[in-house]
Amino acid sequence: MFRLPSPENEAPDFAFNRKLPKKNPSVRTLDQRFIRILKIFKWGPDAEKALEVLKLKVDQRLVREVLMIDVEINVKIQFFKWAGKRRNFEHDSTTYMTLIHCLDEAGVVGEMWKTIQEMVRSTCVIGPAELSEIVRTLGKAKMVNKALSIFYQIKSRKCKPTASTYNTIILMLMQEGHHEKVHELYNEMCNEGNCLPDTVTYSALVSTYSKLGRHDSAIRLFEEMKENGLQPTSKIYTTLIEIYFKLGKTETALGLVQEMKGKGCSPTVFTYTELIKGIGKAGRVEDAYGIFMNMLKEGSKPDVVLVNNMINILGKAGRLEDALKLFNEMKSWQCVPNVVTYNTVIKALFDSKAPISEASLWFEKMKADGVVPSSFTYSILIDGFCKTNRVEKALLLLEEMDEKGFPPCPAAYCSLINSLGKAKRYEAASELFQELKENCGCSSARAYAVMIKLFGKCGNLSRAVDLFNEMKKLGCNPDVYTYNALMSGMVRAGMIDEAHSLLRTMEENGCDPDLNSHNIILNGLARRGGPKRAMEMLTKMKNSKIKPVVISYNTVLGCLSRAGMFEEAAKLMKEMKARDFEYDLITYSSILEAVGKIDEDHNHTTF
Repeated sequence: MFRLPSPENEAPDFAFNRKLPKKNPSVRTLDQRFIRILKIFKWGPDAEKALEVLKLKVDQRLVREVLMIDVEINVKIQFFKWAGKRRNFEHDSTTYMTLIHCLDEAGVVGEMWKTIQEMVRSTCVIGPAELSEIVRTLGKAKMVNKALSIFYQIKSRKCKPTASTYNTIILMLMQEGHHEKVHELYNEMCNEGNCLPDTVTYSALVSTYSKLGRHDSAIRLFEEMKENGLQPTSKIYTTLIEIYFKLGKTETALGLVQEMKGKGCSPTVFTYTELIKGIGKAGRVEDAYGIFMNMLKEGSKPDVVLVNNMINILGKAGRLEDALKLFNEMKSWQCVPNVVTYNTVIKALFDSKAPISEASLWFEKMKADGVVPSSFTYSILIDGFCKTNRVEKALLLLEEMDEKGFPPCPAAYCSLINSLGKAKRYEAASELFQELKENCGCSSARAYAVMIKLFGKCGNLSRAVDLFNEMKKLGCNPDVYTYNALMSGMVRAGMIDEAHSLLRTMEENGCDPDLNSHNIILNGLARRGGPKRAMEMLTKMKNSKIKPVVISYNTVLGCLSRAGMFEEAAKLMKEMKARDFEYDLITYSSILEAVGKIDEDHNHTTF
């Protein structure tokens, strides 16, 4: 861990001025006649003669001013090279940086790279500010490896980088997605001895570790910077709040909000977004809404992202009225609804079982307000119409998507294929699936899962197996839903051992089974494999990561009931009661009925 060796502050590092040196009105400026000649004749003998006639001394200031004239980039390059060959003249860092800036602005990256290399090879002094600017420029041009190469060349030959220089290269690596290299640069920076990480460094590192999912490292650096006497910014606090919510540590996240306020660091709209989103995901809807309303009372204004998150939380909680109220108040916050806002409202309408006409009206309102629907908008509508048995309306929307030039949306196709399957329109479902494959070149694992499930349900297991093998051959790896769909079909067909074998294959192939996977096998064993194998499967589940739930217990309880194993059933019911699991009423009634029949038979035998 890095520690500050002393409280001494390092010398400030003033970044190179991107706007280039300002003209000093007290010194001479370029003769307008020379500028006109340069624009008309470009660089050549005429322009060179004009310099002599006008007695303009070729020095660094003149070179900088000529390079700042609004002429073609090739003219500037030719003049720069001519000046460099003049006797008693050498380019310095200011002339090189001026040309590099011009080349960057013109997008002539090849020549820019050559100029940077020439500058490094030359005898001119390169300071930390120029090094930072070179790295920034190369990073902007997506020349990350070249930026790193130049950084190490200059570092070894010409100057020692400062914290600002390291920050520049760390930020460049972050922006270009080279997150792993960031930690290496940080360690190198700490080992410099005279180069102390500052708030910018820590902010970049915490953000990087968060994106990499290395939450422990981000938290450690957060604590380290506070130990070193540095005050975290609102951005750093926001990142840590997001991390703690991801880790399920809601109270710790809330404690950080109080800490930042206590340190005089005001939460930003981004802080409130992460806070409300995190609390909403934790199921504390009322708390999330309360924080949002308090934020408004304190005078803070939300942005569209924050409002969208709040509408989404309220919509999922079934609080449609509050969600629509927020939408109607957006204008008063100078917050313009976007496509995500409308999508969230439409989805909330479907989730809350509002009349279908309401969703259609919001779709029309969206278009009337000038907001262009996205493919996700259509996907939400198609899924909503499918779930309410309006398949024909959903099919029309799929056609509209195609007419508007949207690429095929697998989620929309899956909703339609599933609905057509439920309606036993297997032919139409197969046609849509084929259409998706033709339009996309292949199909998604989820689409295959839906089709495999349909074939399994309608008793066409051989077709389901063919699809499963087809997707593997095409390089589309089966996911947990695909495996579950095929196992379910096998169980329906009475192929319990084959289904159980597929569960093991699934695990061997690195696809983690979920609770549904185990319950499918458990259901098959309970119905066809006998009570002993069902009990063994339940015991295995209890000893694994995936614990049995109430439906798992009721499945086995029904099996024991059908087998007349009432003592074992009673033990299982006692275990369920200890776990606060409710008995399935149908199963419980069947147990009572079976016990009654046994008593009846016993009485007849006695007589």
